[in-house]
Amino acid sequence: MPEAPSPAPTGDELLKVLSALGNPHRMRIVAALMESRNYVSALARLIGMGRPLLHMHLQRLEAAGLVAGTLEVADDGKTVKYYDVTPFFYELTPRVVAQAAATITDTTETDRTAGRSAKEEAK
Repeated sequence: MPEAPSPAPTGDELLKVLSALGNPHRMRIVAALMESRNYVSALARLIGMGRPLLHMHLQRLEAAGLVAGTLEVADDGKTVKYYDVTPFFYELTPRVVAQAAATITDTTETDRTAGRSAKEEAK
């Protein structure tokens, strides 16, 4: 039986995924996790990144649904959080982008207010 096509992402979902993947460190993290699941300390050594920065990137990837973390108890009794890549597939075509754009949450008022605040702070 053929697999049903996944529903088109909303504008907000697509922006979150593209933003998460729009950073070279996060792309390297996904690539490393494709090889095998890993815990933060080992992943930090593998990628050559400090753990606090890695945590921040993993949180962003997790929020976008691209990786998932699970807590496990090691043999020595310590709790370790392992990360895996979450299977995902996004087709990026002009039509998908147009459909997603139509569903973006309206942030016009928020953007205008933020722009005004930045101008006021610059004075």
